[in-house]
Amino acid sequence: MSAFQLAVWGDPIAHSKSPALHAAAYRVLGLDWEYGRRQVDAASFRDALEGLGADWRGLSLTMPLKEEAFRAAATRDAHAELTGAVNTLLLGDDIAGYNTDVGGIIDALSEAGITEARSVRILGAGATAASALVAAADLGAESVEVSARRPERAAGLVALGEHIGVSVDARSLDDAVADADLTIATLPSGTVLPEEVAAALAERGGALFDAAYAPWPSALAAGWGDAAVVSGLGMLLHQAVRQIRIFRHGDPSTAMPDEAAVVSAMRAVL
Repeated sequence: MSAFQLAVWGDPIAHSKSPALHAAAYRVLGLDWEYGRRQVDAASFRDALEGLGADWRGLSLTMPLKEEAFRAAATRDAHAELTGAVNTLLLGDDIAGYNTDVGGIIDALSEAGITEARSVRILGAGATAASALVAAADLGAESVEVSARRPERAAGLVALGEHIGVSVDARSLDDAVADADLTIATLPSGTVLPEEVAAALAERGGALFDAAYAPWPSALAAGWGDAAVVSGLGMLLHQAVRQIRIFRHGDPSTAMPDEAAVVSAMRAVL
């Protein structure tokens, strides 16, 4: 395939592992593609996007650009439409937007042997929580308790739950009441909950998927006890795998040639 330019955009962006992940994959695939990073804030996103030339194949988007990317896309996949967030743009005459975070969560959990969960607790009500809710629905969840510092921020998640047929109950972090098969933590990296709150969540929370991965283990993961704990590095890896499928084939579900070797090379640079 032709040499293309690609990049991850966000603000901040210096910490991103995406350039290393993509470069490792492209080496195995034999693609002469360049993948960089650029600090872009929400106010400058549209001008930056319009300034790209025909040699640009795609973009990965992190905070605070996922909603901006959603608005910029002419077409969107189902996960993007549900969450209102796009983390991948396939560039061309018509820009296509995708949310690979949902699939990244599902793939990371599947890799850890977790393929279904009837009851789920989501910690946090920010941008990642919507992807977590859609992932929970795909895992078969019938009820989801959203525990957040400000439960009123979960109004959009309650509405999303109604749309996808999942009962969502929003509560404060210190008022969790339901037992859960799986807890999905979407709290910012470095969050330390009060000891009694963290202990109560762990006691009734089932397995833990923590979207945070730096530092690892997170304070929550370190105190979770004997249940399975899955790091956010798995989500980072597998959402990138789906992005590369999009950039290579235009489809997040079409596997790459020798994909096992590609994933292995990507995992080695994490």
